[in-house]
Amino acid sequence: MGQKKILITQEGLAKLQSELEHLLSVRRQEVASKIKRAREMGGTENNAEYEDAKNDQAFVEGRILMLENIVKNATVIESPALLGVVEIGDKVLIQNQDGKIEQFSIVGSTEANPVEGKISNESPVGKALLGRKIGDEVEVTTPAGVLRLLIMDVT
Repeated sequence: MGQKKILITQEGLAKLQSELEHLLSVRRQEVASKIKRAREMGGTENNAEYEDAKNDQAFVEGRILMLENIVKNATVIESPALLGVVEIGDKVLIQNQDGKIEQFSIVGSTEANPVEGKISNESPVGKALLGRKIGDEVEVTTPAGVLRLLIMDVT
């Protein structure tokens, strides 16, 4: 059974590749040095610094494995094909029922970050917006209740 394709923008993939390179070339060596120093200072038994360094190592190695998997299975989101229709990779300007205007980028779940305005294509809002056009009004059921959103622009 093959791995699930991971949808990601070119920018998001570059960011993850940069982090992976840093972990492989810098952090891994830093943690190895930290482990060596801690071992030299007090062995491995009842040594809090050694335990801390080993925990750092486990985190770094886990993150490396996760990033390698994402990069290996990444499918870069191409430039949207349909003008004015919401697709993955688009920026969408919406107005909610309270008149507040917000802009979201529709991205794959790997790089979703609502604080930065990046919402997943798998989220309730992302799913509701996909395939819709400028001028469409959509209703989205979220944990906070039902939202009514008017699509004002798609770029």
